[in-house]
Amino acid sequence: MANAQSPVMFRRARPVTHPAARYPGFRPEQKLLRAGTVVKRGSRPLDCDISVSQDVGVELRDGKSIYIDIFRPTGDGLVPAIVSWGPYGKQGGAIVLDDIPGRAGIPREWLSGLEMFEGPDPSYWCLHGYAVVNVDARGAFSSEGDIQFWGRQDGMDGHDLIEWLGRQPWCNGKVGICGNSWLAISQWFIAAEQPPHLAAIAPWEGWTDLFRCDVVRGGIPDIGFNEHMLSLFAGPGSVEDVPAMVRRYPLMNSYWEDKIPALRNIHVPAYVVGSWTNLIHGIGTLAGFRQIASKDKWLRVHNSHEWTDFYRSVEDLRRFFDHYLQGFANEWQRTPRVRLAVLDPTGEDVVNRPEAEFPLARTQYRSLYLNAGTAKLSTESTPQEAEASYRSDDGKGVLSFSYRFPEDTELTGYFALRLWVEAPEADDMDIYVEVRKLGRFGRRGLSRNIRPPNPIIAWVLEQLYRLGKAKFGMMFFSGAKGMQRVSQRRTDPAKSSAAEPFHTFNAPEKLEAGEVVPVDIQIWPMGMKWRAGEQLQLLVAGHKLSTVEMPGLVAPDSVNKGRHIIHTGGRYDSRLIVPFIQGHI
Repeated sequence: MANAQSPVMFRRARPVTHPAARYPGFRPEQKLLRAGTVVKRGSRPLDCDISVSQDVGVELRDGKSIYIDIFRPTGDGLVPAIVSWGPYGKQGGAIVLDDIPGRAGIPREWLSGLEMFEGPDPSYWCLHGYAVVNVDARGAFSSEGDIQFWGRQDGMDGHDLIEWLGRQPWCNGKVGICGNSWLAISQWFIAAEQPPHLAAIAPWEGWTDLFRCDVVRGGIPDIGFNEHMLSLFAGPGSVEDVPAMVRRYPLMNSYWEDKIPALRNIHVPAYVVGSWTNLIHGIGTLAGFRQIASKDKWLRVHNSHEWTDFYRSVEDLRRFFDHYLQGFANEWQRTPRVRLAVLDPTGEDVVNRPEAEFPLARTQYRSLYLNAGTAKLSTESTPQEAEASYRSDDGKGVLSFSYRFPEDTELTGYFALRLWVEAPEADDMDIYVEVRKLGRFGRRGLSRNIRPPNPIIAWVLEQLYRLGKAKFGMMFFSGAKGMQRVSQRRTDPAKSSAAEPFHTFNAPEKLEAGEVVPVDIQIWPMGMKWRAGEQLQLLVAGHKLSTVEMPGLVAPDSVNKGRHIIHTGGRYDSRLIVPFIQGHI
C-alpha cells in the first residue's frame, strides 16, 4: 500500500515462466479427485473424494483479481472454509518441503501433496467436513498486482476474499485461517480488518513487527533472510523490495508502522502456537497472543520445529476449528488457556504444561550481575569496578560469564540484559548476546528442533554441529538470543519494563569518545530447566553467536570497529534479568 511519507520500492518478480518458479500454468477447471489417488509419488493417498475448483478468480475492492484453488468434500452439505494465504504458490512453486534438507523431519507419507507450503493438507480437512482454499496472494503467479510483504493492503485483500467465500452457496458462512510463518503473519493483518465471516484464526509461529522481529532487529539491519525469500517469488508484476527499504529507511517510520498489525482490533477466537527456538517468530508470536483483544484465545508453546509441529498437531487444531467453525460441543473451551514446553537439553523436556496465563503470574524477575574481573555472574553486585573487552570486527572476539545454580531452577519467560559499554575506536556498537545452558562439566546443552528418524544419524549430526564441522541451525537450539545497536538504545518508558525493554528506533544517539553508556538489550523469551550444579552461560560479542537456520545468507550491516569494552561493578550495574519460576523444575 503506497505511503506518501515513505514511498514503497519494488523490484521485478521472477517471471512465472522461469524454471525455478515451478508454475504449472493457469488452468481454470473443475475436477474430481478420487479417494486413494496418489497426487505425488510417495505421498499419502487421498483420504476421501475431493471436488477441486482450480484457478478461480476473485475480484478485490480495487479491481485486481487474485486466483485461488478450492478443495471441497463431495456432496451437498454446507461446509466451513479454511484459508491458506501466501505468495509461495497454491500448486507448489517458490518453496516446497522437498527443498528443505530431510523435509524438516516431515515424512512424505504424512501429507497428500495438495497442501501449499506451510499450509493445511486438503485431504485431511476435506475428510473431516471442511473446504480448504489455497490462495495465490496479490501479485503471486497469475494473481494481479504486485507482491506485498504484509501490511494493511494484505489485510484488506484477505478481508475481501473471506467475505467472498462466506457468501458461496457451499459455505456455511464461517471461514477460518491457518498456516505457519508467512501464512501466520498474514492472519494478524487480515483479522485486524474484522471481516464479518471470519470465525477463527490459528496463527502458527508468526511475528507481529517486521522491523523489530526480522529485518532491523535490535536496530541492526539484517536483510539476508528477506533477500533470500524475495528472490524466490514469481509473478506478473513486481515484489516489494524490503531490503531496499531497510537501507533507505533504517529508522522506524510510517512504512514500518504499516508492517505492525492492529492487534487490538482482533476479536475472533484464536489458537496461537509458538516456540522458544524460532529465530524470527518467537517474540512476535507471544506478543500477538498477549495483545489481541480476543476473549477466547489459547496459546501453546511447543518444543520442536514449526513445520513439524504444525502437521503433527492437526488433531488438536481440528478440535479448535470443530468448535468455532462447525459448532460442535466438543469441550474445546476446557482446554488450558496456555500450554507450555520447558526445554531441558540435559534431561527430558516438559511438554504441554497447563498454565492460566503468559507471562506466568508467579514469575520473579531476578538479577545476575556481571563481574568482568572474574567472568562470573552473581546474585549480588560487587562494589569493585572492572572492565573486559573483545575485538568487535574480527568475527571471533567474545566474552563469557557464567553462573552455577546451587539448586534446581526453572527460568521461563522474558530475559533482558543491561550493559554499560564503551567503544574507544568508534561512535557506535552492534552487540550480540546469548543465554545458554552448560552441564556440570561445561558441555553445551543443545535442544533438538528436528529429530531425524535414525538415531545414529541424529547422533552424528549433533557431534558435527558441536565441532563446528556442519551448519544445522534449523535442527538445534543453543539458547535465547539478543542483539542491539547502541545508537538505537532509547526506550519508551511507557511500554518498557526491566525484563521487556521496548526500543523506539527513531532517535539515534551516537557515542562520544570515551563515553560509557548503559544499553538495555532485549533477549527473546525462553523456558528452560537447570539442575543443581549446571550452569547458565552468558555470551557477549560483536557478531552472531550461533549458526543461523539458513547458512550462507548476506551478513548483517555492521558498524563495529575496534574494541568493545564492558564495564561492571560499582557505578556500572551490568546485569542479566532472568524470569525465575516458583513451583516447578
